[in-house]
Amino acid sequence: MKIDKGIKLKWGKFTRDKRAFTSFIILAVLFIVTAPAEFLCNVRPILLVVDGKTFAPILFTYSEKDFGGTLPSEPDYLSPGFLNLISGKSDEGPPLSTQNKNQPQLSLSLGDFEEEDTEVFSLGIDDFEEEEEIPSFTIGIDDFEDEVSESPRTPNMETTFSKVPVKQRDYWILWPPIRYDYKYIQTESKSGNVVLAAPYKTFIEETNQVIESSWVDGHYLGTDDRGRDVLARLIYGFRISMIFGLSLAITGTLIGCLLGGTQGFFGGWIDLIGQRLTEIWGSIPRLYILIILSSFLVPSVLLLFFILNLTAWMGIAAYIRAEFLKIRNFEYVKAAKAMGVSNFKIMRRHILPNALTPVVTFFPFEVTAGILALVSLDFLNLGVPSPAPSIGELLAQGKTNLQAIWILLPTFIVLSVTLTMLTFVGEGIRNAFDQKRNA
Repeated sequence: MKIDKGIKLKWGKFTRDKRAFTSFIILAVLFIVTAPAEFLCNVRPILLVVDGKTFAPILFTYSEKDFGGTLPSEPDYLSPGFLNLISGKSDEGPPLSTQNKNQPQLSLSLGDFEEEDTEVFSLGIDDFEEEEEIPSFTIGIDDFEDEVSESPRTPNMETTFSKVPVKQRDYWILWPPIRYDYKYIQTESKSGNVVLAAPYKTFIEETNQVIESSWVDGHYLGTDDRGRDVLARLIYGFRISMIFGLSLAITGTLIGCLLGGTQGFFGGWIDLIGQRLTEIWGSIPRLYILIILSSFLVPSVLLLFFILNLTAWMGIAAYIRAEFLKIRNFEYVKAAKAMGVSNFKIMRRHILPNALTPVVTFFPFEVTAGILALVSLDFLNLGVPSPAPSIGELLAQGKTNLQAIWILLPTFIVLSVTLTMLTFVGEGIRNAFDQKRNA
C-alpha cells in the first residue's frame, strides 16, 4: 500500500519528538502486554498434564470428573484437595499406593461386641418383699437372640472396611505469573491475614504479633478490603480503561464526523437546526442522564458506554463542521459537483480526507477524556458494577482505607502516568499536523 508523502512527513516529525514517541511506545507495549490479562493473572493453569493427558483450563472449562473426581462442578485449582486428586494422594497423608499391602485390614465382627460373661439385669418381687419368695422375672440379652444365633457361627460374620489402593499419578502444571484473577478471594493465608494483607511485614503492638508479607501467598501488591489481589485487579482495570477509552473515542469520532460533516456540507436549515439541537442536548449533564437511566436499567459496561456516547461526539462534531464549511467552497469540490458526483461521494472522498487533521489531533485527548469519565463514575460507584475490576473502584478503596497505602499509591501512579503519556502523545500529534509549524 502506497503511503501519502504528507503522512510520511508528519510521521517523521512525530518520531523526532522523543517525549511523544517514547510515550507512544510505552503505552503501546503496556496495552499489548495487558490485553491478554487472563494469561498473566488467573486462578486457572495455562496447561495441565495428568498421566499424559493435556488440559487447557485457561481456555476451556472442565469439571472435577474430568480429572478423576466425583463432582460435576469446576474444581478450585489452587485448593490442596485438587492437588491431592491429580497426584493420587489421599487427604490424610501419603499416596495410597505407597501403603503396605500386607498390612492387616480393619475388621469388625459381631463377636467383638460380645463378652464372655454376660451380666443379666433382673428384677424380682422378692427384692421388695423379704419374707415371701416368689419366682423372679428376669430379662437378659440372650432373650433377644434368635435360636439360629445360638448355634455356632460358621463362618464368622465380619464387616470389613478397607481402603482401595489408588495409583500414584504424574502431573505437570504451567501457572500464569500471578495465580489470582480480579475476583478470586483466598480462604486460607500463610501470612495469617486475608483481607487488607500488606506486601510487607507488619507489627501489631496490641498483640506483639508480626504478620508476614503477602508475598508468601503470591500477592505482590497485597489484597484489598475483600481479600482480592490488588495487582491482578490493577492489570485488569488498566486493560478495561484503555479499551473503554479507545472504544469511546472511536465511536465518538465516527458519530461526530457523520453529524458534523452533514451540517457543514449542506448548511442552511440543516446546519441551523442541528446546532440548536446540539446546544440543547449538550446542556444536559451526563451525570444526570446516567443516574436517571441507571434507576430503571441494570447497570453494565454496555449501558455506561451507550450513555457516554450520547455526548462524546459533540466536541469532534464542532471541528468537523467547521472544516466542512470551509472546504465545501474550494474549487475541486465545485468541480466535482459540476461533474455530477454524488454528495456522499464528495464528502467521503474529497472533503473528509482533507478535514481529518482535527480528528487525528484530538483523538488522544478523546481517549484521555473517556478514561477519566470511567474512573470518575467508578469512583462514585456509578460505573462498572462489582466485581468487575476498575481503577476508580481501587481509588475509592484507597480513600476508605488510607492505611492501606499499597492500594492507593500504585493505582494513583498508574492512572497519572497513563494520562500524562496520553497527553504527551496528543501534543506530539498536534505539533506534527500543525500546518503552520510544517510550513
